[in-house]
Amino acid sequence: MSETAVPAPTHPTLEADIAAVLGPRSIVLVGMMGAGKSTIGRRMAARLHLPFTDADTEIETAAGMSIPDIFEIHGEAYFRDGEARVIARILDSGPVVLATGGGAFMRQETRNRIRERAVSIWLKADPDVIMRRVRRRADRPLLQTADPEATVNRLLGEREPVYRNADLTIASRDVPHDRIVEECLEALHAHLCGARPADEPTRTD
Repeated sequence: MSETAVPAPTHPTLEADIAAVLGPRSIVLVGMMGAGKSTIGRRMAARLHLPFTDADTEIETAAGMSIPDIFEIHGEAYFRDGEARVIARILDSGPVVLATGGGAFMRQETRNRIRERAVSIWLKADPDVIMRRVRRRADRPLLQTADPEATVNRLLGEREPVYRNADLTIASRDVPHDRIVEECLEALHAHLCGARPADEPTRTD
């Protein structure tokens, strides 16, 4: 008795296509504080059935103290060294959607590891969007200055040329979160799958 192969779906979902091609790689969100990396990352992870990890949360867990306390007690250089180690460990542990801190992508070592182990997405936010989102929070050590807006503009000037090295860029703005998530997934699909036909090869057995 011959067996009939179950036909492959003719229109696999966006998520299934991405997962199939992504393999063991992670998805890493980079960009400024307030760009929405954690919020968008959690929703992307749910859509892709991947774990979500926030690098800042993992750093606090590893250090046993908050990020503001790390900055105050040990300084930024100490924090950046720990950040690089934590991100390396996360990327070595299997595919996740990872939200990174605003300065993480500035380190060459971390960029190289992200390039090797992940697909990176820069959530690009304008200064006014960033300020609206962060001015209500007191847990941003780099903004504990006399002129936070000037600090944000300075950081953008320093960081945006580096953020442009990310694989993909998505504009983060004040629209529903799910719209940004959808744009991220569509860009990922185009980047990973290109123009290849979605259908599986025809079985000949």
